[in-house]
Amino acid sequence: MSRRSKILSGALITSALALTSFEVTGVAASSTPAAAAAPAHAGHAMALSTAASPEDPDGDGYIPAVPPVTGTPSTQVPPHRYFHEFQANCAVSHTRPDDPIVYPQQPGKSHDHTFMGNTTTDAGSTTASLSAGGTTCKAPGDLSGYWMPTLYNGDKKILPVGPQVIYYKAGVTDYTSVRPFPKGLRFVVGSPMQSADEFRHHPGFVEGWECGDSYFNTEFPATCPNRADVQLNIRFQAPSCWDGKYLDTPDHKSHMAYPVVRPGTNDNVCPADHPVALPMIEFKMAFPVNGDMSQVRLSSGTGHSFHYDFFNAWDDRTLKALVDHCVVGGLQCDARGYDETHPEAGAALNSDYRLP
Repeated sequence: MSRRSKILSGALITSALALTSFEVTGVAASSTPAAAAAPAHAGHAMALSTAASPEDPDGDGYIPAVPPVTGTPSTQVPPHRYFHEFQANCAVSHTRPDDPIVYPQQPGKSHDHTFMGNTTTDAGSTTASLSAGGTTCKAPGDLSGYWMPTLYNGDKKILPVGPQVIYYKAGVTDYTSVRPFPKGLRFVVGSPMQSADEFRHHPGFVEGWECGDSYFNTEFPATCPNRADVQLNIRFQAPSCWDGKYLDTPDHKSHMAYPVVRPGTNDNVCPADHPVALPMIEFKMAFPVNGDMSQVRLSSGTGHSFHYDFFNAWDDRTLKALVDHCVVGGLQCDARGYDETHPEAGAALNSDYRLP
């Protein structure tokens, strides 16, 4: 079936993927140390996805949005607000050598990943299965899957402890144009195959690897202060402009793009071929390891192989409430959608992190 036919055929997409016409709108298992010690980049030698899955029956890698979303890059400049974000605080749920985006329906084919958010994420995950799963996120409505290569110190897995910070921000100057993610959108940020220079100059690079007073490292620092308050950290941002056509593409990246600077201005806008502004995800991960770092590595290779994956399975109404209240509203919100510096604005969610 051609890509055009796939776009036109709503029968290929389950009702869980449906979008409204006005809205654009995750039992612990682990691999063995032997699997983790596989050659760098094992499980990612194949550049394009070729496996069939329930959401991509012909296995060509294109999963169309039904209906597609059209629009033009926003060039508006709303009143300046320093913040326009909220947090998704999600803890580690499990580890597994699976990747339902790069290797759908192929368990054990990937290098080991550390999964956060949805407790059921594995090689067979689909939008429907994630939507029926559980979550480690504070907001029960966030059933999305978030994952990254597992960090090791020697053969010991080093897993982040407690809820990690996953920001949802405006990546464009016109924060009022940001829409919720479409259900079922998925993408990979960065690449395990990237060079050290590509990692350092990646548009998503924020602070690189850091610990103590050491910042902007492409590789893991040789040592970190051996103190209880010191952890290894990284911050990395995702693209936030969508083509409006596909929930996934064969390289798991082409349907997304980073904002660009509009000529003659300092304004960040979405490029014309990716006109739909979505939240910009930023991972802020903390790994409890310090002291001698000479044996620290990722399951995908050295420090510059860091990357991560996102598979959206948010409850549509919950995500829209947070995006509208915090991002479009120009607030700096916690996981409830509450900005303590603007208490008069209230919160998007109640004390149980659910819609009121």
